[in-house]
Amino acid sequence: MAGPRTTGFNFLGDWYYKLSAVYATLLAIIWIRCLSDYWWETTFTIVHSLLVSSVLIMIVIPWKKISVGLQLMAIIIINGIYTDFHWIPATSEIDTWAEWRQWGSLHMEQLTPYIWISLGVWLAVQAAVMLRTKRTAIILLVSAALLSLAVADSLLTPIYLWEEIAGIVFVGLGWLVASHFANFKQKHPDSWRHLLEYPLSLFLPVLLIIALVMGAGLFVPSIDPILKDPYTVWKESRGEAVPSYIGSKIGTETVAPKNAGDSRSGYSRNDESLGNGFTFDYSPVMTVTTTRRSYWRGETKALYNGAGWEDSRVELREEAVTSISPNEALPLGTDRASVETVQVEQTFTMIRKDRYPVLFGAGPISSIVYMGAVDQPFPSMRWLPQSWELRLPRGESADYPETYSIVSDTAVLDEAALRNITVSGTGDSLNSIYLQLPDELPERVRTLAADITAEAGTPYDKVKAIESYLQTNFKYNNQPDLSARSSNDFVDAFLFEMQEGYCDYFSTSMAVLTRSIGIPARWVKGYSPGSLPMDAEFSRPQGPGGMEINPDGAGTYTVRNADAHSWVEVYFEGYGWLPFEPTAGFSFPYAMPSDEPVAVPEIESDTAPTKTEVEEKGFTIPGWTIAAAIVVLLGVVAAFRYRSIRAAWKQYRDRARTANERIVKETERLIKHCRRKGLDRAEHETVRETMSRWSGRLTFLQTDFRAIQLTFEKAMYSSQPITEDEIARFESHVRSVRERLT
Repeated sequence: MAGPRTTGFNFLGDWYYKLSAVYATLLAIIWIRCLSDYWWETTFTIVHSLLVSSVLIMIVIPWKKISVGLQLMAIIIINGIYTDFHWIPATSEIDTWAEWRQWGSLHMEQLTPYIWISLGVWLAVQAAVMLRTKRTAIILLVSAALLSLAVADSLLTPIYLWEEIAGIVFVGLGWLVASHFANFKQKHPDSWRHLLEYPLSLFLPVLLIIALVMGAGLFVPSIDPILKDPYTVWKESRGEAVPSYIGSKIGTETVAPKNAGDSRSGYSRNDESLGNGFTFDYSPVMTVTTTRRSYWRGETKALYNGAGWEDSRVELREEAVTSISPNEALPLGTDRASVETVQVEQTFTMIRKDRYPVLFGAGPISSIVYMGAVDQPFPSMRWLPQSWELRLPRGESADYPETYSIVSDTAVLDEAALRNITVSGTGDSLNSIYLQLPDELPERVRTLAADITAEAGTPYDKVKAIESYLQTNFKYNNQPDLSARSSNDFVDAFLFEMQEGYCDYFSTSMAVLTRSIGIPARWVKGYSPGSLPMDAEFSRPQGPGGMEINPDGAGTYTVRNADAHSWVEVYFEGYGWLPFEPTAGFSFPYAMPSDEPVAVPEIESDTAPTKTEVEEKGFTIPGWTIAAAIVVLLGVVAAFRYRSIRAAWKQYRDRARTANERIVKETERLIKHCRRKGLDRAEHETVRETMSRWSGRLTFLQTDFRAIQLTFEKAMYSSQPITEDEIARFESHVRSVRERLT
């Protein structure tokens, strides 16, 4: 029976409800970990924040109606904090329902789609908590989570999710144990109170068993893959590659990474923690038809956190230009009046169906010609004039344009004019974010920057000295030796310990070194030019025996995942932002003054000086996984044939015993079972005394205990043999006790 209802504050309260909230939240957090590099950073942060805040409220607040209200308030507050939400005050002119609805929609548009994703995740957790009383529902919930991750791990993606799978197994086991104890407490409150007097003997075996089960799975030795899964075999038979949709480097490849640190090359989704290694993926992303070869600029980041890059508060609050029209001139936040520019026309055609937060283009974009089709209206894009970013609506459900055409005004590299600039920055509040460095930056980084630029006379020469130093003193490697790293700072570790890496290492180091000498710099990511057909990239027929150089590199480029790249932009007073390329083996395709000699465009692999060999073995499944699948299959068969298997085992076990011996043995087993269910028995107590005392406590089992006791005494002390009818009745009473004690 349930205890008396209390109205006072009780932190423990319904402990199983609170524990179920923790387990459901952990399941959600573990499951969405595999989406951490696929969701936008804001989505991931909001979902995690609401999950943590919700479970804390559910634990601390014992009144469920108040708790639900506070959780909904927390969802709204969290979405307001992590989005660009701005409250629009109501005016006296709003007096009709349609105007009020429009006023409300203006606020909801700022929170969309994050508010709906948040509510969806929150409702899923609440539903899981509501199902806590049904053990079957818990098993189905955990099984569904395991199945989805197992499919993603083994069939659809080349990344390993064993940590997530192990976490879900651990949470599932813990939840089932808690469910068993909660059910036991409800049915046998007296026995529960008795068990709580010995908590160590109660919980220690449970923890030990869970630890053994998890340890057996986590520490099993690895076995090299021996078989391809059916999905890969089917895709390869059609001459197709197996797609990968998850990971910090998105790509399409038939190779599974050799360790959890590997990923596919591609446009990064989260830059807060850079490093590790990647494998090259040469699947095409888009084609670019352009009048001039260039880097296809995407996003910039200003805040260096010691491990990677984030958007600073100033960037997040940057005033944007909206309601953009075709061919409308986009304003720039920097003075470029004295800079000679070249107009670059570009048409992008997307091959992959990924969605990016920005439109790519040579920097900076000056106008949009069309998106999708010539007469098609533009979506509600936002142009950030300081960051030079053309951002699309935040809704993940919105489609990325299949094709679009833009015009860019790129600066001509006038080194003579740049060397006449003696002031490195404007010193205003915006440029101060481009001088930011973490307080924990090791002093030897600043010292190195000063040493590199000691003999340079102008800001431009100082920046060129840093660029040259990085290009000539460090080695490009897409799989750098991470064991050489000991420093907590990403740049410090690259410059003084690892001394090898790929574009993220070079570009981040240049930005930090440039800021160390007081020159504003920002980190940029996008794509390098891509590749042209050999004849189109170099020449056009001029006549018999002659060719004409293609100085601008005009043509249609194929941009691949392996062309994803990062570089640096440095600010010069009166000139604006100028790109620099510090990565070894790369060169930026500047527009040069008309009197400069024309340089033939270089052939380069735009993610590495040399192309590594890509394995073509496809996805594989370890042999022990196949063995585990066989064991699971046998377990399913055994579950469906449980009764017949149990009957056969019982017949085999009792084959050499008389009927009387079987009754005595089965009674001893029942007593042990009852003790495991919380019924105590004194050491020297007889079966009659035990059954009588249990019958007094559990009146609903009194008839069963009495019949079992009488049959046992006859089998134990009488010389008369037990008949088959008596055995059947005895087994019926034993089965009744076992089922009603569960």
